Amino acid sequence: MTASQINVLFVVSEVYPLIKTGGLADVAGALPRALLPEGVRAVTLTPGYPAVLEALPAGEVIQEFPDLFGAPARLVYGRANGLELIAIDAPHLYRRPGGPYHGPDGKDWADNAIRFGALSLVAARIGAGEIAAFTPDILHAHDWQGGLAAAYLRYGYERSPRTVITVHNLAFQGLFPSSFMHLLKLPPQAYSMEGVEFHGEIGFLKSALALSDRITTVSPTYAAEIRTPEFGMGLDGLLRVRTERLTGILNGIDCNVWNPAADPLIAANFDARRIAPRIANKAVLKRKMRLDTTDTLLLGVISRLTWQKGLDMLVAVLPTLLATGAQLVVLGTGERALERGFTDAARIHEGRVGCVIGMTRSSPI
Repeated sequence: MTASQINVLFVVSEVYPLIKTGGLADVAGALPRALLPEGVRAVTLTPGYPAVLEALPAGEVIQEFPDLFGAPARLVYGRANGLELIAIDAPHLYRRPGGPYHGPDGKDWADNAIRFGALSLVAARIGAGEIAAFTPDILHAHDWQGGLAAAYLRYGYERSPRTVITVHNLAFQGLFPSSFMHLLKLPPQAYSMEGVEFHGEIGFLKSALALSDRITTVSPTYAAEIRTPEFGMGLDGLLRVRTERLTGILNGIDCNVWNPAADPLIAANFDARRIAPRIANKAVLKRKMRLDTTDTLLLGVISRLTWQKGLDMLVAVLPTLLATGAQLVVLGTGERALERGFTDAARIHEGRVGCVIGMTRSSPI
């Protein structure tokens, strides 16, 4: 490390392009690369889902744990897609079918408190300097899944890096029964209003908001909104108290990933000299989604499928929308009722509505 270099440990539950359900993965995949020219070395800690470990075939084992919440585990370091990664190889926690948070039935994994408690605890151990391979100056957790890291550091270690929590979506808070205190290996004194306790439960995100040195979120507007009762999800009071520690930083995009000039669909399917790129993209998309080829307005939604984003209202007005002659394509995953709503619409309005449930690189569009 040079004198001016800052070491940052990113703590995330998903990272593009290895595992993705929404925008958090995009930030986790792009921000470390964007920070590198600024003298920041960011190493990303993430659960060892099968897709993550497959991306690290030559990964180096930098630490072994005889018992990580019930079974042995190890940390695997390697590089993939321009990122430095540390994966928690804990098959009993992460090697399973389904998504990172839900099983194949769409329900939350019953042991999510332990699965992401393990992510936070490992982050704290790295932050405390227990892993010789990397000692961060800053521990930067994202959303509730890494939220307990600040608590583990506060109540269990003398050495602590500076801590940051970024809130991507305040609606998801990681709330679990207080009976998990012992299972999570948290000391009794952590269960307080100043610590992890939140209305009689353990609040992963709440504890991070209370204990982290800094709080950031995805835009200045959102930073203002979450301090109001309307959008604060019960945490607005705490956020108002910590206003001086809260900063909204507008999310950016990776211009290499989101570059229309490099879209392979255009080059593979059309002569761009004769057909405008937007027309080419639209034609390919309609063919992929099995939509009628009539020249009509085509609307697209790429999003987490949740009421918070207003997609329940889109399902409700879809018949009126289609009556205008428009077509709709949807790509996303989320609440099962909304997934069914859009898949049913694609079946009922064949040729008018296309839907893909998923947010991975292997999605057909």
